[in-house]
Amino acid sequence: MGDARAAAGTTGTARGPSLIVDHVSKTYLAHRGARVAHPAVVDVSFEIAPGASVGLVGASGSGKSTLAKMIIGAERPTAGRIRYGDLAIERIRRRELRSLHRRVQMVFQDPYGALNPMHTVEYVVTRPCVNFLGLSRAAATARAHELLEAVGLVPTAQFAKKLPHQLSGGQRQRVVIARALASEPELIVADEPVSMLDVSMRAGILKLLATLRETRNISLLYITHDLLSARVITDQILVLNEGQVVERGETKHVLQHPTHEYTVRLLDAVTTSALRRPGSGPA
Repeated sequence: MGDARAAAGTTGTARGPSLIVDHVSKTYLAHRGARVAHPAVVDVSFEIAPGASVGLVGASGSGKSTLAKMIIGAERPTAGRIRYGDLAIERIRRRELRSLHRRVQMVFQDPYGALNPMHTVEYVVTRPCVNFLGLSRAAATARAHELLEAVGLVPTAQFAKKLPHQLSGGQRQRVVIARALASEPELIVADEPVSMLDVSMRAGILKLLATLRETRNISLLYITHDLLSARVITDQILVLNEGQVVERGETKHVLQHPTHEYTVRLLDAVTTSALRRPGSGPA
C-alpha cells in the first residue's frame, strides 16, 4: 500500500476512517462481432485520510467517473479492493449499501438530472434526514433549513417550497450539496460538480465545497477535467489517462512542476481556455 498512501492528504481534523483504493481495475466487455475487453481503470491505488481532499483529474474517458461509481458501490471492480472503515466496498452486499451511503455521499455533475422535478427543495433535503438519521418530520424540516442556510440559499423560506425548474443551475447544485450533507457524511465524492454551470457560478460552488470541508471536517474526493479548479479545492491530485495514474502528488507541486506530458497537455488546455474568457478566473 505504499503507492496508495503517497496520495493521501493530511489536512483537516480526523473524522471517519480513511478511504483505501488498493490496486483497483475495472474491465468492461464490449461486443463488436467478438467480445472485446475494454479496460476502464487499470491498477489504481490511493488513500484519502480523514479530513483530506484529493483530486482525480483527467479528460473524458480517463476512468475517473468509473472509479467514483466503484467507490460508492454502484459498480464492482474487476480486481483490487476498496475499503472504507469496516466496509469492503468491492464486494459490498445490498443491505450494507445503506450504511455506506450514509457515510459517503455523492454530488453529481448534472444538477438538473440529479433532482426530481416534482419535489420541492425542502422535501429533497428533508428526506435523507428522515431516512438516514431517523429524525421526526419537524426535526428534519428544521435541519433542512439549517442546511439550506449553510449552502447559501437564504432566506431559506424563499427557497424551501420551490421546485427545481424555478432555480438557477448554481442554486440547484447548492440543493444537491445540501442533500449530500443531510446524512452527516464523512466523505463526499464530487464528480465534475461545476462543469455544467456557468463560469460565473463555478467559483462560488468551489468555495462552498472548500468551506464545508473545513467547517464540517469532511473528506473530499474531487473529480474533474480541470487542473486549475483542482488547485482551489484539493491537497493532492492524481492524474488519470486511459484508466491509469500517470502522475500524482501535492496539487501545488504538480501544477507548478508537471512531469508527464499528459499533465502538461491538460494544464495547457485549461490555461488557454481561461485566457480566452475575458475577466474570468480559474473555473
